Amino acid sequence: MEKIFFKNESDYYRGIHNLFEFNDRDPVIWKFRKSFFENSDPAGRNIRNNDTVIKEENRKKRKFLVEILCFCLMPNHIHLLLMQVKDGGITKFMRKFGTGYAVHFNNKYKRKGYLFQGRFKDILIKTNEQLRINFVYIHTNPAALHDHSWKDGGINNAQEVIKVIENYKWSSYADYLGNKNFPSVTQRDLFNKIMTSHEWKKFVDDWVGYKKFKLIDSEME
Repeated sequence: MEKIFFKNESDYYRGIHNLFEFNDRDPVIWKFRKSFFENSDPAGRNIRNNDTVIKEENRKKRKFLVEILCFCLMPNHIHLLLMQVKDGGITKFMRKFGTGYAVHFNNKYKRKGYLFQGRFKDILIKTNEQLRINFVYIHTNPAALHDHSWKDGGINNAQEVIKVIENYKWSSYADYLGNKNFPSVTQRDLFNKIMTSHEWKKFVDDWVGYKKFKLIDSEME
């Protein structure tokens, strides 16, 4: 049976919270972690709006392990594009994130054992072209939740998929488009130097359009 890591909105918020909090060489201080729970309603839904879950007021500055360039939380997996800023930073960050989220998940759902199986899969990015491809790949992942033909190499309705991608809350794409979502989680300077928000949107839209034509071509063969 497929394992689901994020079962509801509260789980997603906790995942976002951990991406932010555990990107620190120092241990996370509990008084900042518990603010996540204090700002939730009885059902576990977070009641804050802009920059949800994240508040840096009255806390010491974090010492980053990595720069989180892009992220996307899907029900059964996570995509991250990370740039290491400290030796061993990626490994340490992933260990802190994975352990922290597993503790939350196991406590919440009364389960035991590992949540994430094995070591995370990593791919070294060497060129700007690879960066651009991964930017698109990560941020278009939510299309699969809307259009199952995505897995077969194409899509049926490009405009609907574009809307799904842009409105998907649990990724960094909205922040790259200039729509404040979780801006404190990501460090976007590198990608903002490569292209503007308008150019990134066109790049993603064109790629979705290509997937549309690819599906049409396969159906005509």
